[in-house]
Amino acid sequence: MTEAILLVGGKGTRLRPMTINTPKPMVPAAGVPFLTHQLARARAAGVEHVVLATSYLAEVFEPYFGDGSSLGLHLEYVTEVDPLGTGGAIRNVAAKLRSGPDEPVLIFNGDILTGLDIRALVDTHQTSGADVSLHLTRVEDPRAFGLVPTDATGRVTAFLEKPQTPEEIVTDQINAGAYVFRRSVIDTIPAGRPVSVERETFPGLLADGAHLQGMVDSTYWLDLGTPQAFVRGSADLVLGRAPSPAVPGRRGEKLVLDGARVAADAKLTGGTVVGAGAVVGEGARIEGSTVLAGAVVEAGAVVTDSLVGERARIGARTVLDGAVIGDGAQVGADNELRHGLRVWCDARLPDASVRFSSDQ
Repeated sequence: MTEAILLVGGKGTRLRPMTINTPKPMVPAAGVPFLTHQLARARAAGVEHVVLATSYLAEVFEPYFGDGSSLGLHLEYVTEVDPLGTGGAIRNVAAKLRSGPDEPVLIFNGDILTGLDIRALVDTHQTSGADVSLHLTRVEDPRAFGLVPTDATGRVTAFLEKPQTPEEIVTDQINAGAYVFRRSVIDTIPAGRPVSVERETFPGLLADGAHLQGMVDSTYWLDLGTPQAFVRGSADLVLGRAPSPAVPGRRGEKLVLDGARVAADAKLTGGTVVGAGAVVGEGARIEGSTVLAGAVVEAGAVVTDSLVGERARIGARTVLDGAVIGDGAQVGADNELRHGLRVWCDARLPDASVRFSSDQ
């Protein structure tokens, strides 16, 4: 296995304001852009050539990763002028692929943190003779997902939209967002128009009698599409619950990057990350949170399960719990922001001005 496509073109709307200035795959998780973890895991599984399917803020990727040689990879970039959906994005990069018609091509979504055994998925694909193989995972409540039932051999039998009644929940298996395609199958996806691989390509292949194989791997899986999930994923990487060879330091309760300054009596726990050049003041307590580069958390502040953007400032004694603070925002002293409240980039909140929470 030497080749992969990474779908990194989404706008990351649910992650705003963190994605106003930064595409979702480039938002730092455990000290490096999330995409770094995906690329490093692909390389560890034997992948050598990766094509990045970009769209939103596409100009950010290549200056950071270059040709990929620092990761032991050869990277190429293809940008969509207009969004093409997951299937359309795959078809749009086909000209950059080097694989022969019957060779496997790995495909990853750029917002999934997973412990998937990549080699095992490729082996399943090759030994089963499938046209497409899908990573499936099991979830306790599948109502928010499309279901993918399989037969006793693991062959996919249907793709079912989000179930609405208990009778419709025929399996707890869902599409986990990683695939292996036979190279020739990619060329059958219509070119030049939006295509959903989940809603159009896969059901169409199944209806045409193609062999779609499922492999269940539930070691670790998390969709990082929301701020709460993103913060949790970053913490899990630091704590060692989610695997990655790209974490820039030892696993543990905290990860403090070079150039950060943390007061001696400040307490960092739960997989907290403090970015380069950030400052954490005296008596501050930060749990399970991400504080990005250049941010300041002043004395006595309490930050829990929150994301603090680059160059943002959190005032003394302010409480954040499940909050998102955009790049460059300033939250004055003695505020309290809880339960999903978001402060936009460069916004200013005066001292003691906010004592409410949002469930939005």
